[in-house]
Amino acid sequence: MASSIARPLGRRVDHLFFSALAVAILATVFVGFARTYYLAGLFHAPLPNLLVHIHGVFFTCWVLLFVAQTSLVAAHRVDLHRRLGLTGFGVAGLMVVLGVLAATDAQVRHSIPGDPGIELKAFYTAPITDMLAFSVLILYGYRKRSQPAAHKRIMLIATIALLDAAFVRWPVPVTWWGLRAAEVSCYPLLLLLASYDLWTMKKIHPPTLWGSLFLIVLHQVRVPLGHTALWQAFATWVQNFARTFY
Repeated sequence: MASSIARPLGRRVDHLFFSALAVAILATVFVGFARTYYLAGLFHAPLPNLLVHIHGVFFTCWVLLFVAQTSLVAAHRVDLHRRLGLTGFGVAGLMVVLGVLAATDAQVRHSIPGDPGIELKAFYTAPITDMLAFSVLILYGYRKRSQPAAHKRIMLIATIALLDAAFVRWPVPVTWWGLRAAEVSCYPLLLLLASYDLWTMKKIHPPTLWGSLFLIVLHQVRVPLGHTALWQAFATWVQNFARTFY
């Protein structure tokens, strides 16, 4: 009797935890992009070009879809969750393409003729590694879709991998707020997931551990990577190639 009561209670706590994190992610994204997008007229926001706008639309769709998916599971509509999952996989694929294109477009728009633009080219590692982390985790999560506990943790971490773009745009009135601060701001969410695992399972679920480590390692290596001669040469080639389309 006790175990039969504990299982539904555990599922309710599980649904509440992941739904709450999904809402927290939605709030994080809204705060980050409110001034330049959501509260700037949305469809009429003064964005640089149509590509950036489409990128913003798909980014927003993903976050809303993530909230919807967690809500469907909490509402015991796993059938709809699975159907919507195929749409989500397609949205994720387009997000990766649009993310790379938008990052490359920013390289061209912000480059100054005659300026080597070392820091600009170094920063190019940020969106590229974000797309790498997101795509790898989404593919892994898709493969684990028959294992709900692993699947939902991987998809959560994949979404957290996108949040540095939102955190870096938070209206924090300090001079040191930047990419590093945005990266670190993602880690409490990972720590919260690991703590939840320890509380509910007395151990950290393997996808939580490896997914979090994968994301943190990418964050730590991308800044020094961006200042290497090899990356600078690659970013220069990307800029020159992208300019041929302008």
